[in-house]
Amino acid sequence: MSEELRYERTLQATTTDIPGLVVFDLPVHGDNRGWFKENWQRAKEVALGLPDFGPVQNNISFNATRGTTRGIHAEPWDKYISVATGAIFGAWVDLREGPTFGAVHTQVIRPDQAIFVPRGVGNAFQTLEDATAYSYLVNDHWSADKLDQYSFVNLADETLAIDWPIPLEQAELSDKDRNHPKLADAKPVTGRTTLVLGANGQLGRALKAEYGGQAVYADRTVIDMTSDTIATDYDWSNVGVIINAAAYTNVDGAETLEGRRAAWQINVNAVCQLVDIARTHHATLVNISSDYVFDGIIPVHDENEPVSPLGVYGQTKAAADQIVATLPAHYTIRTSWVIGDGNNFVKTMWNLAKKGVKPSVVNDQHGRLTFTTTLAAGIHHLIDTHAAHGTYNITNSGPVQSWADIAKTVYEAVGANPDDVTPVSTADYYKNKTGIAPRPEHSTLTLDRVQSTGLSIPTAATALSEYVSQDWGNR
Repeated sequence: MSEELRYERTLQATTTDIPGLVVFDLPVHGDNRGWFKENWQRAKEVALGLPDFGPVQNNISFNATRGTTRGIHAEPWDKYISVATGAIFGAWVDLREGPTFGAVHTQVIRPDQAIFVPRGVGNAFQTLEDATAYSYLVNDHWSADKLDQYSFVNLADETLAIDWPIPLEQAELSDKDRNHPKLADAKPVTGRTTLVLGANGQLGRALKAEYGGQAVYADRTVIDMTSDTIATDYDWSNVGVIINAAAYTNVDGAETLEGRRAAWQINVNAVCQLVDIARTHHATLVNISSDYVFDGIIPVHDENEPVSPLGVYGQTKAAADQIVATLPAHYTIRTSWVIGDGNNFVKTMWNLAKKGVKPSVVNDQHGRLTFTTTLAAGIHHLIDTHAAHGTYNITNSGPVQSWADIAKTVYEAVGANPDDVTPVSTADYYKNKTGIAPRPEHSTLTLDRVQSTGLSIPTAATALSEYVSQDWGNR
């Protein structure tokens, strides 16, 4: 055992110049019999910043002689590296696309330390003692289908300038490692993709505008949310974020036999599959929820309120919320009264105003509009800022209104008389109509949590003014 092994260290994490590459000091307890350590302690190390990376395999490389050198390899998985016996000089090179491509970190690792190596960071080591056992946890299995996602760089590359303790001409290397390309010719590791489901819906279109070429978009022809085999219908291996903007949203239709089955299939069964897919591939799942998970008795709803849905649609969304919550890396986004590029309440009122129609609109349902531009920007913000996972309300801000209030505002904005809108109660509006789902009276969602992440949210009035100023005649 090396004299440099340090006992009774405090467990702590130290970041490096390579983003995501984190060194952990490990407590080692020794006596006359030898030593003991907790090599990987999920709960404690996650609390210190270790990603909850979900290892599926533990590998050990035994190296008989000092000077054995392996690398530099970057694979499409994360690694947690430690030493069981002996010592290594480790070298890590960022091979991911981006501004830190080619960044290098080197250090000696003994049994009292470990290092987390994120996907796309090249890894190499040289043994400093005979009989060194190098151990690593990985969160994916090797597959020939993933070879195109691997990247390599030469151990002797001059631009990396790695100061190997034992000169490479004296070290034990494989021919393959000696012949890896120089950094200038190395293939950068591309980032994992963001996949948007429901790409042709109101939110899907806004996400396209928000993300542009930074995401991949799938409509029902690519991923059918009524399928029971979503996991095998698509290659999920390189997907890092799944944004589920697909849903069954026909609130009244969900009360019918056919609609009820479709709502549960798309809003619950498909989401169950997405949760399993995200867990298997270590992806983050963003799922869109609704104010309809609440009965609307309380005037304002926060993220901690227990769900209490009134109708089938709300029940499916509430069920999905509970399922998604079992996944550590998730964002449940609760929203209300969504307005975007497509058929919606505001566009309907705009058309009625232009035609001179004098509608009756309910005035005893209260909430705030959510414009899909605001919603898409909020989702992007949470992901990019690595906000704490969990449930977030996202709507536009400003005063609480009724549907009748909003209708009057739309009429006024397009030059019609707001008094042409007649406020009525929900009971009167639906009198003598059948198959109508119950609606929550209060749909207002608190915004404190999402605003605490630094998200700036436009008022509904500002967003509505911009929305109705568009060239609707061409829509």
